[in-house]
Amino acid sequence: MVVGDVATGTDVLVIGAGPGGYVAAIRAGQLDQDVTLVEKEAYGGVCLNHGCIPSKALITATGVAHEAGHAEEMGIHADPEIDVGEMQEWKDGVVDQLTRGVEKLCKANQVNLVEGRAEFVGEHEARVVHSGEGQGAETVEFEHAIVATGSRPIEIPGFSYADEPVLDSKQALAMDGAPDSLVIVGAGYIGMELAGVFAKLGTDVTVVEMLDSVLPGYEADLARPVKKHAESLGVDFHFGQSATGWEESDDGIIVHTDAAGDDDEGLSLDTEKVLVAVGRQPVTDTVDLPAAGVETDDRGFVPTDDRARTNKDHIFAVGDVAGEPMLAHKGSKEGQVAAEVIAGEPAALDYQAIPSAVFTEPEIGTVGMTVAEAEDAGFEPMVGEFPFRASGRALTTGETDGFVRLVADAEDGFVLGGQVVGPEASELIAEIGLAVEMAATVEDVASTIHTHPTLSESVMEAAENALGHAIHTLNR
Repeated sequence: MVVGDVATGTDVLVIGAGPGGYVAAIRAGQLDQDVTLVEKEAYGGVCLNHGCIPSKALITATGVAHEAGHAEEMGIHADPEIDVGEMQEWKDGVVDQLTRGVEKLCKANQVNLVEGRAEFVGEHEARVVHSGEGQGAETVEFEHAIVATGSRPIEIPGFSYADEPVLDSKQALAMDGAPDSLVIVGAGYIGMELAGVFAKLGTDVTVVEMLDSVLPGYEADLARPVKKHAESLGVDFHFGQSATGWEESDDGIIVHTDAAGDDDEGLSLDTEKVLVAVGRQPVTDTVDLPAAGVETDDRGFVPTDDRARTNKDHIFAVGDVAGEPMLAHKGSKEGQVAAEVIAGEPAALDYQAIPSAVFTEPEIGTVGMTVAEAEDAGFEPMVGEFPFRASGRALTTGETDGFVRLVADAEDGFVLGGQVVGPEASELIAEIGLAVEMAATVEDVASTIHTHPTLSESVMEAAENALGHAIHTLNR
């Protein structure tokens, strides 16, 4: 039978259990708040279940196979056999372990977990429709609410994800076999990461991008090694092309594009599947924000202040729904700050040192200002670089493409930012992020003794290069 509505109350209602929501719920629980966390699908959200974690698992697995099969110069001769089904089982096991961990952590911090979909019915009231047939609904009265509903892939005209040959990133990561051919629409970080995965699985990959380069938004010298490596895997690129639609063919489908330039022609690309990876949009249409008086901008994002508050002081928004950059770690920090502000703690957000990473080959990591951004902000930048081809540790791994770059203020030496393209860039960027956050100087980084031989020495060497006394590379 259908259970009727019941009424409950809570100090903090968190809607969405992704990296922003579950972190907010746990932190609020630690601060002695009565917390109710509502999730309609899976704990950990898109990032843990369908994005960050499964993609990195498959990137690692396919990378292991590719390296083993291409290590002749190290004296290793192998021809790995890939079982995509078994690879998916391993990936799913990683995801399951982490989702169970999130659930256990929430319960250990006295968070009340509710499975269902929540929507506002007033400024201090929400209705939760429970998951499962006949499970009914409840009305939750709250003192504070945190909206953490995340984002979904953008669907472009002519490419419905409901059509079997058309994939979004979630569907692509769940495939139990690799297609013979794949067209990827979009050369952003999702498109480029998955291009590498499928190319290493033996798929004939073609990337279509409406702009003129891969990884728009990243500096050209960071993106260039990524494109070069992708081409070495057999990935074919078509820039200045917008995908317009597809049709079935005898052997699969044909993807049609229009050219951006007047002198160029559109394309008709034969393929088995097409993956659309043109970006993500906030999920704000499921929670009835107007019922609570919460405003959104013209793109659907929820504007917030430096304490993650919306235009309603008692309602907060964190994660992708709160706007760019749409990064899991940014959402987690916002969730933590929101919980602390609700509990009366003196917390605030500082976005100057939010790192970003692209898990391509080679990886990219950035934090703080670029050289151009430093100049635009009125600084006279001091720049230091160190190439991985001069790194002993990089040479012993066989991965020498790329460099570390530090950007500092020439007047006082404070580190303003950094960019890394190369092996383990996603890890190396953390040291530069710490330098920005703590207002360290180039001298501080250069004088810190780093373990030898390690990739992290490259950060020290870049700092020494900025100061004009690098040992293992020519000074600028």
